[in-house]
Amino acid sequence: MTGTLIYACVGAVLFVCGVTGLILLPHLLRKVLAFNIMGSGIFLMLVGLGQHDNISDPIPQAMVLTGIVVAVAATALALAFVRRLFYLTGKAQSVANLKSLDQTEEKLITMERNKEGDASK
Repeated sequence: MTGTLIYACVGAVLFVCGVTGLILLPHLLRKVLAFNIMGSGIFLMLVGLGQHDNISDPIPQAMVLTGIVVAVAATALALAFVRRLFYLTGKAQSVANLKSLDQTEEKLITMERNKEGDASK
């Protein structure tokens, strides 16, 4: 078994672990981590399969570097959304039904009105 095949197989295993976590875990922070594990698996597969005759191809390496930057930015945005949801609802789980979503919106509107009332005094 060559090194490139090992990288590709480990990347595939990481991708499957990430997809499993994304589907099965209800907590949003764990879903963000599972999404990052999934991305790491894809990066490993790209690096592993981007070598021919023990010579690295620079195109997949450049794609992986760009992907890492995008993944960091997407993770920061997702964590900001999870933190905001936790602030509004008190839990960091996905909203299961529309009724709780409406309650969250009402709570947000009430909080904004209270802030506007405090600012005008």
